[in-house]
Amino acid sequence: MLLLVLACTACGSGESSVSVDGGIDDACPDEPEVTPPDAGGGDDGSDGVTTDDAVSEDDAALPCELDAEAETWDAMPPQSACVAVAEEHPDEGHGHVAACSPVTYATNPPSSGNHYPFWAAYRTYAKPIPRGFWVHNLEHGAVVITYNCPGGCPLEVAQAHALIEALPEDCGPVVKRRLILAPDPELDVRFAASAWGFTLRAECFEREAFFSFITAHYAHGLEDVCSDGVDPTGGPCGPPICR
Repeated sequence: MLLLVLACTACGSGESSVSVDGGIDDACPDEPEVTPPDAGGGDDGSDGVTTDDAVSEDDAALPCELDAEAETWDAMPPQSACVAVAEEHPDEGHGHVAACSPVTYATNPPSSGNHYPFWAAYRTYAKPIPRGFWVHNLEHGAVVITYNCPGGCPLEVAQAHALIEALPEDCGPVVKRRLILAPDPELDVRFAASAWGFTLRAECFEREAFFSFITAHYAHGLEDVCSDGVDPTGGPCGPPICR
């Protein structure tokens, strides 16, 4: 298991002034009907995720040292205020289970595993969405940023949303980017990110750490699918799918 401790200093670009309303409009938009894919067996495909542990000993600018025996990046000394840690995990499979049925995962946040037959729409959510939806997004190459701030963390959420909006568009005018931002009460850290086979966990939102994680793992799922999904929360027009 490859444990990466992201000890690099956060980007000094300053705080974002972007405000976030959870990505839910006050009025019901005229959106095209989304037809869930067949709820049959798991999706076929091969994992395109690769890792590169090569480190140049001559690069004295890096504030990190590779412990080859433990395969761990150790801070020299720790410089990440958010204690951001990225980790690679074994593939837990990619089978389909009934929508809204209980699903358990070996990692928190999830990084792979069984999921619902249809996936979540790519957007910023103000309400939690069941993990079985967005794990399917991971299979399609998405990165999902989740957070759990019982006392609220609107500035950090705004910074996360601003990071997503600043990334290149690669999926067309409807989806734009395969990224989701949503609260997750099951999370045991304040902020996290998931990609297929990888997680990032942090005690706060650190832009540079999350940007690096997205850059490394975006579009590296088992499938390369850009089409949009469904809104599990029901949006402003209806009840949530899972009740």
